[in-house]
Amino acid sequence: MRFSEVIPILEEKLQQPLPGLQGHRHMAPEPVDERRFSPEIPETARKGAVLLLLYPGEKGLATFPFIKRPPYDGVHGGQIALPGGKWEDEDKDFGATALRETEEEIGVQRERITLLGSLTRLYIPPSNFVVFPYIGFVEEQPSFSPDPKEVDRLIPCAFSALFAPEAIQVGNVRVRDRYALRTPYYAVENEMVWGATAMILSELQQLWQAPERSFLDFQAECVNYAV
Repeated sequence: MRFSEVIPILEEKLQQPLPGLQGHRHMAPEPVDERRFSPEIPETARKGAVLLLLYPGEKGLATFPFIKRPPYDGVHGGQIALPGGKWEDEDKDFGATALRETEEEIGVQRERITLLGSLTRLYIPPSNFVVFPYIGFVEEQPSFSPDPKEVDRLIPCAFSALFAPEAIQVGNVRVRDRYALRTPYYAVENEMVWGATAMILSELQQLWQAPERSFLDFQAECVNYAV
């Protein structure tokens, strides 16, 4: 999928009703923790944001970077993620958090990034963290400068790779060498993209593949649900 084609389509789709929390369920680890899908978020939850940053990659294809976290004694050590981090007092909103963290982690200046919109927030029970995902783009392929304290390596991924028949697989992952989880995951460059990151991608994938819906269609669904 060419970058020049993906951006306007995504911009339009992000104006429509999102798949929501149920868009995450398809890629949730087993056993499913229903706290992830509750409309209520614990008051003690920390807040942050991540950014899926699209750019024109090889042959003009829409591409975005994953980062691999360095190994550390934490819930998310060594995992594949999108650039992002926790909200700070200086951030005017969660979009600003996503932009700041992206600049700090992979060296893309926030002023160069255009935000297209956001996806549904996602609560992560193991770390008591609620994440607000954003979609953005830059017009040219960035010259990445990853922070070695935050990023073990950067993994470019073609947007179209999310839709390949073999992209979604199921396997076991060990968490902090203490227990194993059975989970669906995206197979990317010999890495397993699972957990919260995979659930965010799942909603994006469903949004991209959903037929166009008018506001009247959405309003009718809401009325039927209420009845």
